Amino acid sequence: MSTTSSDLPSPPPSEPGTVRDTWLADALSERYLAYALSTIMARSLPDVRDGLKPVHRRLLFAMRQLKLDPGSAFKKSARVVGDVMGKFHPHGDSAIYDAMVRLAQDFAVRYPLVDGQGNFGNVDGDNAAAMRYTEARLTEVAQRLLEGIDEDTVDFRATYDGEGEEPVVMPAAFPNLLANGAQGIAVGMATSIPPHNVDELCDALQHLIKSPDARIETLVDKVSGPDFPTGGILVESRESVIESYRTGRGSFRVRARWEVEPLKNGTWQIVVTEIPYQVQKSRLVERMAELLQARKLMLLGDIRDESAADIRLVLEPKSRNVDPDVMMESLFRQTDLESRISLNLNVLDKDNVPRVMSLPEALKAFLDHRHEVLVRRTNHRLGKIAHRLEVLDGYLIAFLNLDEVIRIIREEDEPKAELMRTFELSDVQAEAILNMRLRSLRKLEEIELRKEHEQLSAERDDLNDLLGNEERRWKVIGQQIGEIRRAFGKSTEIGRRRTDIGTAPSAVVIPTEAMVEREPITVICSEKGWIRALRGHIGADQEVKYKEGDGERFRVHAETTDKILVFATDGRFYTIGGDKLPSGRGHGEPIRLMIDLANDEDIVTIFPHKTGEKLLVASTEGRGFIVPADDVLAQTRSGKQVLGTDAKSKARVCIPVAGDAVAVVGTNRKLLVFDVADLPEMGRGKGVILQKYKAGGTLADVTVFKAEEGLSWSLQGGRRRTETDLTPWRGKRAGAGKMPPTGFPRPPRFT
Repeated sequence: MSTTSSDLPSPPPSEPGTVRDTWLADALSERYLAYALSTIMARSLPDVRDGLKPVHRRLLFAMRQLKLDPGSAFKKSARVVGDVMGKFHPHGDSAIYDAMVRLAQDFAVRYPLVDGQGNFGNVDGDNAAAMRYTEARLTEVAQRLLEGIDEDTVDFRATYDGEGEEPVVMPAAFPNLLANGAQGIAVGMATSIPPHNVDELCDALQHLIKSPDARIETLVDKVSGPDFPTGGILVESRESVIESYRTGRGSFRVRARWEVEPLKNGTWQIVVTEIPYQVQKSRLVERMAELLQARKLMLLGDIRDESAADIRLVLEPKSRNVDPDVMMESLFRQTDLESRISLNLNVLDKDNVPRVMSLPEALKAFLDHRHEVLVRRTNHRLGKIAHRLEVLDGYLIAFLNLDEVIRIIREEDEPKAELMRTFELSDVQAEAILNMRLRSLRKLEEIELRKEHEQLSAERDDLNDLLGNEERRWKVIGQQIGEIRRAFGKSTEIGRRRTDIGTAPSAVVIPTEAMVEREPITVICSEKGWIRALRGHIGADQEVKYKEGDGERFRVHAETTDKILVFATDGRFYTIGGDKLPSGRGHGEPIRLMIDLANDEDIVTIFPHKTGEKLLVASTEGRGFIVPADDVLAQTRSGKQVLGTDAKSKARVCIPVAGDAVAVVGTNRKLLVFDVADLPEMGRGKGVILQKYKAGGTLADVTVFKAEEGLSWSLQGGRRRTETDLTPWRGKRAGAGKMPPTGFPRPPRFT
């Protein structure tokens, strides 16, 4: 019987510094769990309250200690990185500097937290300059995150070396988590939060204060979707957006912003002015050039990057006849001009527990944090007021007994103890009197002290009322959010919405002709079934070479954008793209390699598909019907069964319906003429009887013509004969017919 580590007794605990035996599985699991928790809570996942990871929080706190406020002078980035690494973040300087650089990039962060001076990288993906060359300071947004940090609004913990303290979380007067988003990969979990517009977030937060149980649909009316720093157009359906925000998981489809720029002589070009979030422009251009060279972007003629400070990608179409919308739709499908941004709202809650939150939960967590900050800040202010009032009470006692106070200070060996005993002062009051300056003994100072005492007493009463009134506290929080909205709202340059909300694109079907350059071709199929496409329209008198023992059977004029229809004796239609046919330089390829045509079946006819055309199909037993050409297109190599056949009959005819009369001739040389209207239109089947035959007779040929122009057929020598009086052969469908005029071809045929 096998034994596992759980079956054996654990070794007794040993003294520190001693060696103890332990199972490898237990040691690995213990250490891996510690590593995983460290990665999740101290590296990769942001806090739902301030939206920051530890490295970002330490960066901002260190910059505040260096007094790098928005109005102050810049300091070298190396100085900031050094302070962060030496005091708070015991990791490599490159990791710290990379995090700092990202906070300064206005194309990566919607509301930058670091104001950088120097080369901090660009949208092409170029790296920032070394930290010794760049300088930085905090932005107004970062200052809002730090607002009130010295007023006991958040908890502090010891730094890694125990020599200082760092904040556990920022007071965060700015909804940074959703405003700037976050990306991170931990152990067994990840987070991906796109940035949003802070004006919309503030609107939703104020609505949640009034209606805590607001429906997700109402919140989506206010937060319509992500707002990326690089702009673009969000093309996700409202239903999908609602579901993503409800579950905290989903994705958003973003497309580049483009416009048509007209040129002379009726030509035009596409200019892309905004690209999707987190797409490197240089890599995008490089990838599109590779696809263009590989002939996979059939509608695109050329691409140029004319960007300077702003993005300007010029896309030239291969032909001015291409529709711009169709061209861009094809590029969206094949390139990063369309990108999907994932949403995985996986964050640490206030108890440091990672979990996926919905949009309402994340917003409420921010509001709860702001409420806690308000209460703690109010209590801190009350403590300061109580201390100051205590000091002021001591000052007032000193003014009323000024001579005695001076005597005690001058004559007593222990003046502090004597003051406390004589006037019943506290230690704080006695210490304040002893530290009071002589100039403060002026009579006017007493008036100022009494005035300050009254003001502080009134403020204390007001703050006590605030602590006792929850409704009023939420009103104050709403006012604070309103201040953020005014400072960073849509009316400001930084707050204007950059990503437009578009409509979800429908399932646009890009026609084959839009993806292929239109060129004339001649489709050649030999007697032995070798098919190829020659450039241009080759005349019937122009010689074409074939393999020895082979010859011509079909010669059809078409274009590369056409769908070539192949009708076989089994009643199936096969479809081959005109651009997919082998080149005419050689002898081509066997057509059976392109379609799944059975070995015992043969080709009846080959012709290009024409939209809206109607076809007459008929079998050797004299049955047939009319079928729309659009209904015979096959999607697979196996073709599409249209005309029903069996062991006694094969498909014999497929011709376009280009008239109002039908002429049928059998192998018995009987001719019958009737109206096209007598034939039904079907999608599939054996059809109806066109002409009856006696035993052994079969259908020879069928043609459709205009009755007023008469029926014509070929004669020897290339001449044609036309018969206008068809009364002798007129009859009802399914009749036997009569012998044709003298000179009718043998075997009977019309072409």
